[in-house]
Amino acid sequence: MNPGNNTIKKDIATEIALDEKDIAILQLLEEDAKMTIRDLAARLNLSATPVYERIRKMEQAGVIRQYAAIVDPSKIDKGLTVLCYISLKEHGKKAGSKFIKEITSFPEVLECLNISGQFDFMLKVQVKDMIAYHDFNVNKLGELDNIGHMESVFVMSVIKATHRVVY
Repeated sequence: MNPGNNTIKKDIATEIALDEKDIAILQLLEEDAKMTIRDLAARLNLSATPVYERIRKMEQAGVIRQYAAIVDPSKIDKGLTVLCYISLKEHGKKAGSKFIKEITSFPEVLECLNISGQFDFMLKVQVKDMIAYHDFNVNKLGELDNIGHMESVFVMSVIKATHRVVY
């Protein structure tokens, strides 16, 4: 693998070049974020100190943003997933920023993507059931003043869900 093809920009001033060992560490951590430094080192045939330093470097550069547990929504009574497509009435910077601030404050919204095409945003919403989504739609989304058009698509089943990045 050519390290030059794996340059990650943290910001304008900082870049980090990832080599094959860094990529291997990322893949193992995506598989099991609870893997210890010692276990990672053993799997990669490295000592613990270089593995620790590589992880620390990738954390500081923002390559590794966080460590998380992946929860099955159906096991915690959040069985309805809705993809909600939204078009704004106004598209100025101030209006867009206000919408983003409001939408990111809603705990039901797991993801908010700014998209191209017919709609401006796609939300991934997770709630208990249709009654809960109706309440969210009417009492939260419905109260936002800049929504021009909205379309909801209800997920019938999840075929594939992953948080892994393709290297």
